[in-house]
Amino acid sequence: VVTMYIVLGVLYESYIHPITILSTLPSAAVGALLALLLTGNDLGLIAIIGIILLIGIVKKNAIMMIDFALEAERQRGMSPQDAIYRAALLRFRPILMTTLAALFGAIPLMLASGSGAELRQPLGLVLVGGLLLSQLLTLFTTPVIYLFFDRLGQRFGRRREPLAEAQA
Repeated sequence: VVTMYIVLGVLYESYIHPITILSTLPSAAVGALLALLLTGNDLGLIAIIGIILLIGIVKKNAIMMIDFALEAERQRGMSPQDAIYRAALLRFRPILMTTLAALFGAIPLMLASGSGAELRQPLGLVLVGGLLLSQLLTLFTTPVIYLFFDRLGQRFGRRREPLAEAQA
């Protein structure tokens, strides 16, 4: 997690936005662990591999939204509220498409039967549970956390520059 924070911090030149992106990960982990718990499966090596895969997918969804909002703020001079609202609207479809593609790819793993299926089922369960819960929560929590950290940054010294000064 520390490595991801550092890489995202360098990418966005910010201390705050990596936290916004990484805040999506707990909902995915809770969904994955709930799916394992509800089905009576253990958290084994294959399930942990599924959680690592899930982290990448969920983090990418948040990056798509935050990246668009930051670009709208910096290049178009939009307010943070308008930028994240527009990002949520315009990035909903790509986020939903990638989530559904991963979800439909994991369903056969989850429902598999036959030789070796008990080894692959935790991977499918983790992906399906984590993707479902994170998709439901991330679309609502990411804009809230983005705006919270923006207001916190304004309160503690970061002032907005007018668009004309930022481009000069």
